[in-house]
Amino acid sequence: MKVRWEDLDLTAWDVAHAAAAASLQQDTAYGVAMQKMGVPVLRAQVEVEGVTVAYAQFIVRSFGRLGAVALCTRGPIWLKPLSLKEEAAVYFALKKTIPLQGLRFVLFTPEIPKGQPHGMHPWRRVMTGMSTVMIDLTPSMEELRAQLDRRWRHRLVGGEASEMTVHKVGTNPGQFRWVLEAELQQRSDKGLEGLPLEFFEHYVASRPNTAKTILTLRADVGRDRIAAMMFLIHGEAAIYHVGWTTEKGRDLHAHNLILWRAMEELKSRGIRRLDLGGVNTIRSAGIARFKMSTGGDVLTLAGTYF
Repeated sequence: MKVRWEDLDLTAWDVAHAAAAASLQQDTAYGVAMQKMGVPVLRAQVEVEGVTVAYAQFIVRSFGRLGAVALCTRGPIWLKPLSLKEEAAVYFALKKTIPLQGLRFVLFTPEIPKGQPHGMHPWRRVMTGMSTVMIDLTPSMEELRAQLDRRWRHRLVGGEASEMTVHKVGTNPGQFRWVLEAELQQRSDKGLEGLPLEFFEHYVASRPNTAKTILTLRADVGRDRIAAMMFLIHGEAAIYHVGWTTEKGRDLHAHNLILWRAMEELKSRGIRRLDLGGVNTIRSAGIARFKMSTGGDVLTLAGTYF
């Protein structure tokens, strides 16, 4: 087994990432955006008998000469099925060869559902897995509509018949920055955390075709903006990241209509999987119900291993 940490073919990485509909955190553009914000990033390619079997991207927090923590979030990207023993060997090789000095703490949060066997089982789990809602966009829109919870579908029908209009927002930073500023205000008001807002501009700039990197939709009533949602597109998958609404938007259930139109648009672009982001039924029960009522599958990851 050979682990390469330099001179990687990132085009081949992107092809593998798209084919696997892999996570945002394993997208090379995610790493580029992090690097532009001063966050160290390491990428590895694992080969067995000259054949690439996995890619892994790590975000690093350095403590100078004392050491560093490297985290592979929702990865690696597997290019072929491996036995549990082979998976374990890949994890061990990545940890052993990672090019960091001093004390090295290497953590993995694999894209594996809780309860499913995987190569990390012999390792120590240091954190439980987060939960999210994943929507498979490969069925027809009629099938996707039938999967919606009855109340969710009823609100969608009401939105479709309302005075709201939904528009695509441009992909230049100046066109969507207002959504990010509204998100920043929401975080401040509600004590929420998230990716730094400059991440989004760096992420969009890292791709030559911004129209294939970001999707922002807004709902209007007349000349007034009442709600918006932003999605990041990575390969053949997308993830919901930013949502904003007004009281009018809540009254009209604007996010139901926006999300449905987003699903239509993403599906038309060949996106196979939509990640609605984390769900917390205790702290944000209403948002969790909204996401879970789309008919998507609740995915709880196995956790973080050291």
